[in-house]
This record gives sequence, structure tokens and C-alpha cells, in this order.
Amino acid sequence: MSFIIILPVIDPVALELGPISVKWYGLAYMVSLLLGWAYARSLAGNQALWRGKSPIRPDQFDDLLLWITLGVVVGGRLGYVLFYNPVYFFDNPSQIVATWNGGMSFHGGMLGSLLAIWVYSRRHNLPVLSVMDVAAATAPLGFLFGRIANFINGELWGRVTDVPWAMVFPNPEAGGLPRHPSQLYEAALEGLVLFLFVRFLTHKRRAFLKPGLVLGTAILGYGLARIFVENFRQFDEGVGLMIGPFTPGMIYSLPMVILGGYLIHRARKLGADAPEKQTGSA
Repeated sequence: MSFIIILPVIDPVALELGPISVKWYGLAYMVSLLLGWAYARSLAGNQALWRGKSPIRPDQFDDLLLWITLGVVVGGRLGYVLFYNPVYFFDNPSQIVATWNGGMSFHGGMLGSLLAIWVYSRRHNLPVLSVMDVAAATAPLGFLFGRIANFINGELWGRVTDVPWAMVFPNPEAGGLPRHPSQLYEAALEGLVLFLFVRFLTHKRRAFLKPGLVLGTAILGYGLARIFVENFRQFDEGVGLMIGPFTPGMIYSLPMVILGGYLIHRARKLGADAPEKQTGSA
């Protein structure tokens, strides 16, 4: 016997401060970036994780936070435009900047943030892979809060199912049918589980001493989790690249699996016993 959980209608606006309204998704971005910034500072300042002084000062993440924020927002939006609905946006270019109507791509946000970190690190003569490793260790926090916000908004729901924990989402486009709460699956795998595993590597295996290992693990872990959850997540017909049974999320995550595997192999092969010493290199 199964239960059907009906998700209540939740106001997409989390806070209203006079004429300013903050939506749950925007709040999730803000909280995850601030938590990530604080966690990154603590990682950079923990000498035990680096077997001595970190190659990155904690205060350097103060400026880097702005760079990553811009990279996530701009990259996330352009990724959605190019990866998921390029024809529409090329016909309606004025809608490209209309982020208030929704439409962000994780894969684009990741590329944008990595580019921002690379540019910042080169400008400040910092070891690129070590900076990316610290940022990657914080990334699952963003995945966690972002997917919870998706769930609260009743968006990006799963496929129709009869599992005991099936949920009916209030959005009329969900058809009033019981569906997988795939947002929660992603929050658990891409967020909580990945965060705990990466923390185990950084705090118990001294992963920061092998530049690129944490970055590769985070990228590979997200890619595998996303491909798995795509089996339960409802995809939009006609949006994004579809090849047979493979959804856009699967296709766009496959390069992440390959890249993550390469970075892990490279880091382990080099067998570095100290943080990256050649500044500005990737």
C-alpha cells in the first residue's frame, strides 16, 4: 500500500523587505555562497590540512567570493540559454537577461565559476588547482541548498511513480500525478553525501596535498549522481539535447565524469606530497 504526499503550495517569495522580494531560489544561492565562503576560509586557514601553511590566504576568498558569484550567475544563465533552449533565445535575445523568469544551468554555472577562479588565480599569482580544490570542497553545499529550493518551489519534479513516498506537486504542469521527489534525491546525493565524502578526503586523507584530487572528486561525484538521478527526474520534451534514452542532464554530465576521472588520475599519478608550488599553473 502506498501513500501519496500532496505538497502544499508554498509562496516562492521567501522574504519581502519593502519593495524588495527575495525568492527561495535566490535565498538558496545567497546562503550557499556565504556558507561556502566561510567554509573555504576555514579550510585555507587549517594548517593541518596542508601540512604547513596553505598556499592561499583565507582573506583572499573575500574577493574571490564576488568573482565566483558572477561566474555562477552569468555562466548558469548562458549555460541554460546555450544548452537547453538556444533556438528560443536566439529568436528572443531580450529574454536572455530575464533571469527573473527562471532558467539556470548547473553545468553552465560550474564552467563560469571555474573560469572565474582561473582568472582570479592567474591575476594574483595563486596555484590554480589548489584554489579550485578549496572551492570544490564547498560546492556540495550549493548543490544541497539549490535542490532544496527547487523542492520548495515545486519545480524540476520527478517522473510519475507509485513508490510509497510519491508526491503530488501543485504546479498544474505536473498533472496532479504522484511523482518522484527527485529534487530531494539530488539534494541528498549531490549535496550531503558528496560533501561528507569530500570532507573525509580533505580531513582524513590530506587530499589537498595532491592538487586536483578534490576538484576531480567533486566533479566526478556530481556527474555520477546527476546521471543516476536523471533516471527518476522528469525531463522537458524538446528542451536540450536528447540522444535516444539519454536525457540532456545525462549527456551534459558525461564530460564531467571523464574530466573528474582524469583529474583524479593525474593527481594520484603525480603523487605530490606538498601543495602545488608552481603558481599560476593548472
